[in-house]
Amino acid sequence: MYPKVSIIIPFYNCKYVDQAIQSALNQTYPNKEIIVVDDGSTIYTEKIAPFHDQIVYLKKENGGTATALNHGIRSATGEYIAWLSSDDYFLPEKILKQITFMQNKNAKVSFTNYDIIDKDNKVIIPCCGYRFSDLKQIYNAFLTKNSVNGCTVIMEKNLFARIGYFNPYHRYTHDYEMWFRLLVNGYKLYYFDEVLVKFRKHEESGTSKYQIKMQQEIAEIEMYYRPLLLKYIERI
Repeated sequence: MYPKVSIIIPFYNCKYVDQAIQSALNQTYPNKEIIVVDDGSTIYTEKIAPFHDQIVYLKKENGGTATALNHGIRSATGEYIAWLSSDDYFLPEKILKQITFMQNKNAKVSFTNYDIIDKDNKVIIPCCGYRFSDLKQIYNAFLTKNSVNGCTVIMEKNLFARIGYFNPYHRYTHDYEMWFRLLVNGYKLYYFDEVLVKFRKHEESGTSKYQIKMQQEIAEIEMYYRPLLLKYIERI
């Protein structure tokens, strides 16, 4: 059985978007839709044009990645949501392997490992993510660090109706807040120990340009959620 997976690609003035879209189209998984959400881009939109007959294209005013993701999720028809940043790309078997893993584990949310690549797709840090052998390690890791790369995550769409969508207030760390929210509401994040995503490090990425603001947001999120997570861990 192949439940439908919606791959959401938020796009804002990114020159790598065609590579992201092509990697989504190249997925070996047979039941998928690709939703590209143009968050008010003014350049590089021509890179999307060749794919218009193979994707769902949504355009909106600029509001940040969280708003673009939420717009895509609300329009999605899949049972599962995968998020792909427009400057990253998936390996061809990413969706198939991860959905198979989730079905075997009866998991509602899962994440994987990833490589860091440069602007020319060269791997500069292989298998960069933290590796876990059980759920307890994942819980404890969130008490000290962010253990999840958002573009490695697949989750059931119905979870957004239960706990809410990405919070636009956290413009650069909306994903980090979401993982905490899932955990403190009792949803398990399962780790699949394979590299299935290439995460691009480059000068124009949000991670590079907005480090100070990101650190401020991270501090706020951790101050609020870590005491809640610690109480939850003590109960389980």
